[in-house]
Amino acid sequence: MSTVAKAISLLEMLGSGAPEAALADLAKAAGFDKATTRRLLVSLIAQGLVDQDETTRLYRLGAGLTRLALMRDAQFPFLRVAVPVVEQLAAETGETVHLSEYSKRGLITVQVIESAKANRVSVRLGEVLPMHATASGIAFLAFAEERIREGIVAGPLPAFTRFTIGDVQTLADRIAAARARGHSTGSQGYEEGVLSVAAPILGADGFAIGTIAVAAPQVRIRKGDIERHGASVAAAARDITERLFGPNGVPGRKRA
Repeated sequence: MSTVAKAISLLEMLGSGAPEAALADLAKAAGFDKATTRRLLVSLIAQGLVDQDETTRLYRLGAGLTRLALMRDAQFPFLRVAVPVVEQLAAETGETVHLSEYSKRGLITVQVIESAKANRVSVRLGEVLPMHATASGIAFLAFAEERIREGIVAGPLPAFTRFTIGDVQTLADRIAAARARGHSTGSQGYEEGVLSVAAPILGADGFAIGTIAVAAPQVRIRKGDIERHGASVAAAARDITERLFGPNGVPGRKRA
């Protein structure tokens, strides 16, 4: 693992657990020795990416990350543009809505609004969604660049539940169906008892750059709900695409 990768892993640990952590705990979780962990943290502190409390000596994420996020948002306002649409879809459906963006690491959840209902689906911010096992992943693949799609379809296709798609032909069929509809439906492929619908957010070139999805407990969903949520999520995805790139970025204009 490179030094950069090690440093990023520490940032991710600080962002996914308690707000603050001790050196020993970070070193143990990362699998690094204390000297290496301390050296990495000192470098991150120097860049403003990590802070250390002078009294407790605990480490936490630094304000420099906000600065980087603002710089990125100024260049490509994906989250800022999409959040109002996510909020509107959540209010309309009454279910959990999550937004994901693609990077080389995979399809990463960047915004979640959970349902206010007691029985609801929870999605973690920063979660990397498996392409073959989620409605979001299949919606993305339906409009992804061919090289990306081929890389996923070639496997491996690990099982998360007994309903996870495990063979190439079934996955190809689901991708084709999502491409034809403009959105995908996933039932219990990643978590049992969960049904999701998702649609792709497209870039200026017509290829998917992310997805928006509605996730709900399967026991609450009826056939009419699936159709209605599918239409809503597709409309929301088109709205985000158009806000980012104008009316030309809509499903069907350019496909892999």
